[in-house]
Amino acid sequence: MKERNLTIPEIGLIAMTRVVLGVGIGLLVADRLNAEQRKSVGFALLAVGALSTIPIVANVLGKQQPARRAHEFEEGHAI
Repeated sequence: MKERNLTIPEIGLIAMTRVVLGVGIGLLVADRLNAEQRKSVGFALLAVGALSTIPIVANVLGKQQPARRAHEFEEGHAI
């Protein structure tokens, strides 16, 4: 398994995109608004959540893995 180090702001940003995506999906299936409003707002939030995920995933996957310390290899331990 690959290890990625994330900062607190990155974790918050990832969480917020999940929230926006979830709210958009929730509005699409809920009956709180009339059909036209629900579709407009739901699809807008769904699009914002999905489109904002792309650069975040690219950033996280493009991060360099932390360098392993030489003494861990000497002792036969890997992180």
